[in-house]
Amino acid sequence: MKFQYRTQGTCSEMIEFEIVDGKLRNVQFYGGCHGNLQGICKLVEGMEAKEVIAKLGGIRCGYKETSCPDQLSKAIGGALKKM
Repeated sequence: MKFQYRTQGTCSEMIEFEIVDGKLRNVQFYGGCHGNLQGICKLVEGMEAKEVIAKLGGIRCGYKETSCPDQLSKAIGGALKKM
């Protein structure tokens, strides 16, 4: 199933991803630090969605209360609730 999530409090504006058989696929960020976000996308590809939430949830970016990885964890959590 494919999902879109509008980020809040980060440089990136939106995240698109799929969850197939409980695993993350085709994660893509729009906006933000392109190189870092490409790395995150490649690292989480094929990981269990719940594992990504556990690893990335709560990460902060500098003085901000959230980060792009944290926003991805929130997006996945919301998607899992909809499934």
